[in-house]
Amino acid sequence: DSMFTAVFRQCEGWWAAYVEEVPGVNTQGKTLQEARRNLKEALLLVLEANRQLARQGDLANCVREPLEISV
Repeated sequence: DSMFTAVFRQCEGWWAAYVEEVPGVNTQGKTLQEARRNLKEALLLVLEANRQLARQGDLANCVREPLEISV
């Protein structure tokens, strides 16, 4: 199972949120629950975008395989 660290900070009536381990995954929400939902969606979008970008390159001489991380 892979785990990420979500960080939430309340400021000016909003909750700002980001994932420590993945640069670019950040969002906000009016409530903590909304920020949590938005953060999960942002993480999925960034991971999918990164996959698509990686597949645009030259895949000759590459080995692609799943990488499972257990903590």
